[in-house]
Amino acid sequence: MKVYNNFDEINKELNVLSLQKQIHEETMKLKINEVKEELSAVSIVTNMISSIAKKAVVLKIVNKFLSR
Repeated sequence: MKVYNNFDEINKELNVLSLQKQIHEETMKLKINEVKEELSAVSIVTNMISSIAKKAVVLKIVNKFLSR
């Protein structure tokens, strides 16, 4: 347990804790926005199209090798 010698020390500690809390809150807001962007419909559709295109290319290559 920390021992404080005067009210100034207590106030400084409270200010530091308050700032840390604000930093954590802003960090959480940023992370929430990142997740929202990643889960947006446009992002999901783009990722699906990209995945389908990659699979189509692989399938064409495999078919070419198998048809020989």
